[in-house]
Amino acid sequence: MVNFGIFLLFCFGFLSNSFGQDNGGDSDINSTTAVYIVTLRQASSLHLFQQEAEEVKRVRDQSKHGDTSKFTRPKLQPRNISRSRYWRSRRSAIAQAHDSLLRNALKGEKYIKLYSFHYLINGFAVFVSSQQAETLSRRREVANIVLDFSVRTATTYTPQFMGLPKGAWVKEGGYETAGEGIVIGFIDTGIDPTHPSFNGTDTSQRQYPIPNHFSGVCEVTPDFPSGSCNRKLVGARHFAQSAITRGIFNSSEDYASPFDGDGHGTHTASIAAGNHGVSAVVSGHNFGSASGIAPRAHISVYKALYKSFGGFAADVVAAIDQAAQDGVDILSLSITPNRRPPGVATFFNPLDMAMLSAVKAGIFVVQAAGNTGPSPKSMSSFSPWIFTVGAASHDRDYSNSIVLGNNVSIPGVGLALRTDEGKKYTMISALDALKNKSSVVDKDMYVGECQDYGSFDKDVIRGNLLICSYSIRFVLGLSTIKQALAVAKNLSAKGVVFYMDPYVLGFQINPTPMDMPGIIIPSAEDSKVLLKYYNSSLVRDGTTKEIVRFGAVAAIAGGQNANFSNRAPKIMYYSARGPDPQDSLFNDADILKPNLVAPGNSIWGAWSSAATESTEFEGIQSMTLI
Repeated sequence: MVNFGIFLLFCFGFLSNSFGQDNGGDSDINSTTAVYIVTLRQASSLHLFQQEAEEVKRVRDQSKHGDTSKFTRPKLQPRNISRSRYWRSRRSAIAQAHDSLLRNALKGEKYIKLYSFHYLINGFAVFVSSQQAETLSRRREVANIVLDFSVRTATTYTPQFMGLPKGAWVKEGGYETAGEGIVIGFIDTGIDPTHPSFNGTDTSQRQYPIPNHFSGVCEVTPDFPSGSCNRKLVGARHFAQSAITRGIFNSSEDYASPFDGDGHGTHTASIAAGNHGVSAVVSGHNFGSASGIAPRAHISVYKALYKSFGGFAADVVAAIDQAAQDGVDILSLSITPNRRPPGVATFFNPLDMAMLSAVKAGIFVVQAAGNTGPSPKSMSSFSPWIFTVGAASHDRDYSNSIVLGNNVSIPGVGLALRTDEGKKYTMISALDALKNKSSVVDKDMYVGECQDYGSFDKDVIRGNLLICSYSIRFVLGLSTIKQALAVAKNLSAKGVVFYMDPYVLGFQINPTPMDMPGIIIPSAEDSKVLLKYYNSSLVRDGTTKEIVRFGAVAAIAGGQNANFSNRAPKIMYYSARGPDPQDSLFNDADILKPNLVAPGNSIWGAWSSAATESTEFEGIQSMTLI
């Protein structure tokens, strides 16, 4: 077998003294000063340990044949590295070597070292000018230097659908023990520790000890107080030095703690390892009981992505390095780079090299394929050494429909109540219910999205179905279903009907919980049918052309009941496809991805209380990584 350390150095040697100048389109980086990730030729702590272990074995084998050479036994296994003074001193020595290199190379010039990486890779992240980066690249100790790049998040009945109760759970002794003794590390947007999916109280009275091989800790901050961790959530840290150095970190929105201000991290953690039998209650309706796929596993969170800007590779590498030191068994990354890294190969970068070392350390690394499909070579998970998961459909859906007064039924989505059975209600377009049309100016061009209560005549809308436009602004988060529902309630509307703007193309519209009758029509063609019926039913004054009667009526069927079919599994259109691109020029690599697909659309999972109106569950597009 080829020595792993030699192979790793060969990988970096391919880029020896290379200098990555492509900033990946990160407009927030100053043109002359930026964050760089520097990888050195010298082996990391893990690889030094492995070399020592191999030397121990060699000398021991020689001793068996009469050789009396003495040897020093390594003091610990890598899984317990952070507990040992021996390894802490080695970490300190490597960090001091990094500082010495920077001082000698830059000779009194200003710079900011953000991280020292010592366990999986030997290197550091540093904030320097492009000229200083060029100077560092010429040092003989340096194997590779690249500009830090941005990354992003990729986002009940599912265990039965996957056959777990009669399959894997049985082999593990039932859901009560499925995942026991395993720690899953999540590199994501953090976690909301208050969610019942992460309650550490064991009502079964079974012992639930934290695995001895795990040595992680929990940060304590005002928004992640003492007691947030327990026997389920056993570790929590956050990493944001690259973002802070760039001046884009907002502590009030992004939370300088492991707390999840986005929701994605809470969601993925609950899908993989959330408690079994947690009630999925949304908008007052109980959709059943939810369970993580490995409900007995422990969770350790390494927050490196944030709501307002995503994340950066330097912070992610620091998170991976720490997770490996802590002794996680599985590393879950539902994140992908924003674009293909430059260089000789997509996976020859510090992030993928760190994951390679993690695999060598015995950690099972799993990554989302990405949501950049359906084109060939749209894959955003590049490494052949990690397990890549794509998104497939579920055999469960929550269908909704609206029946028009002309008996035409239009399908839609929305986890919403139905209107009163046997009764149809008048429909009123938001654009026809304005208090004063003449006062609408350019900034109010999106008034049809029903985001501003003060724009509408309550007397016109009261007791009727309000028709609102669903535009690209909803996709971008500039307008929200939550706000439109609040406006409709304040106007005493009976329900809400969202039609699709024709410019919204190629986006998955998932069932959205609504606490009043409502529906989203995801098809632009079906939306045209709705609007044609509505407009043809208006009665206008022959002279003024003002509306004198709204003639269109409809009933909403509701979408709170699940329907099941045999159409699954089917690859979701947005799931990234292979083969892997070899480089940024789209040459083919001899790597086929993803390794498998799993249910990844409209999965019930926990959501952060800081990121949604619901304090319980939210069904969104996300990657199922277990």
